Amino acid sequence: MTRESVEQPATDIRADRPAERRLLWLIGPAFVAAIAYVDPGNVAANLTAGAQYKYLLVWVLVAANVMAVIVQYLSAKLGIVTGRSLPELLGERMPRTARLLYWAQAEIIAAATDMAEVIGGAIALQILFGLPLLAGGVIVGLVSMGILAVQSRRGQRAFEFVMMGLLAVITIGFVASLVVSPVDWQAAAAGVVPRFEGSRSVLLAASMLGATVMPHAVYLHSALALDRHGASGDPRRVRHLLRANRWDVIFALIVAGSVNIAMLLLAAASLPGVSGTDSIEGAHTAITQALGPVVGVIFGIGLLASGLASTSVGCYAGASVMSGLLRVRVPILVRRAITLIPALVVLGLGVDPTWALVISQVVLSVGIPFAVIPLVWFTSRRGTMGTFANRTPLRIAGAVTVAAIVALNGALIVLTAIGAV
Repeated sequence: MTRESVEQPATDIRADRPAERRLLWLIGPAFVAAIAYVDPGNVAANLTAGAQYKYLLVWVLVAANVMAVIVQYLSAKLGIVTGRSLPELLGERMPRTARLLYWAQAEIIAAATDMAEVIGGAIALQILFGLPLLAGGVIVGLVSMGILAVQSRRGQRAFEFVMMGLLAVITIGFVASLVVSPVDWQAAAAGVVPRFEGSRSVLLAASMLGATVMPHAVYLHSALALDRHGASGDPRRVRHLLRANRWDVIFALIVAGSVNIAMLLLAAASLPGVSGTDSIEGAHTAITQALGPVVGVIFGIGLLASGLASTSVGCYAGASVMSGLLRVRVPILVRRAITLIPALVVLGLGVDPTWALVISQVVLSVGIPFAVIPLVWFTSRRGTMGTFANRTPLRIAGAVTVAAIVALNGALIVLTAIGAV
């Protein structure tokens, strides 16, 4: 996962290939980042929202996905244009104390991310095979080490293909259920209109936002794009790479957004009024009873793929953040072993796993401004980006995105402080 592991940017664009095929060959980094948008935290937040409020919060997922497209494109753009990842740029411009504090909050976010992903994978193994949660967490950690070993030994392109394959399994696992779900499409369309119903819906909206626009994906995408394509001083090549990454982000997040909305629609159609659906295990039982055991198994497989893929990407992101901010490189498999501990502790203590998943997404939501504010700032500065600095429409879109994220998180913090949630 180091810069040294991807040293052949010139081979990514070949003059003897048609333009369309060259662009297709450059697609991949956004699909790795998109794994973060369909992790088990999404499952918990979206199923809870659909079961409790039916189609009310569809608009949150639509808005969050639009924000995600903007944010992930800007992250890839930053890496391609500057030859630095977001953590590296922050590390270069911050004094030591500020860097340490910033890294500390980023590590807390990474821990919350990993907890959600390992717990989700453990729940999937319990659903599919009846394994105890702690044993499932250990298995998820070991398998994720194997996935990360692919990146270390075979390079980023092989890692991208593994992630794309897992994303395909996740998509089938959650979208296929809609074929047999009694979705009220008129009510689902009405759910696009923004509104809340009480403070609990605000908490869930923040949880869904934290699960969709994820801080570690923002940090990581700039590193992924740079590792994949390398730094370039040729403006023509930079423009070509930016065009390819624009399509990469759009395609990847259409897939991720569709999966998220499918989760909520599935819950809204099949789970309201059913007891026990405040947990993933209960939701799985209810889905199996309502839609049949085949759908239940497909759901479990999708959840397992989600946990395995997202915990691998989360660990990759944490290593990129540490390297950029502290200039410290820890072997990725060693980091995987260390970051697995908090999740295993939570599982071993018997904490309600679905509650832990939802709360982890709230923590992620609080950490989003620390990633997106500097991202929009850097990409809008000519001193950093030169002629590729964001133009006025993109600057406005970025500012609106940041304002919306900060406002929703501010409401969440106030409601939590006064005990309303």
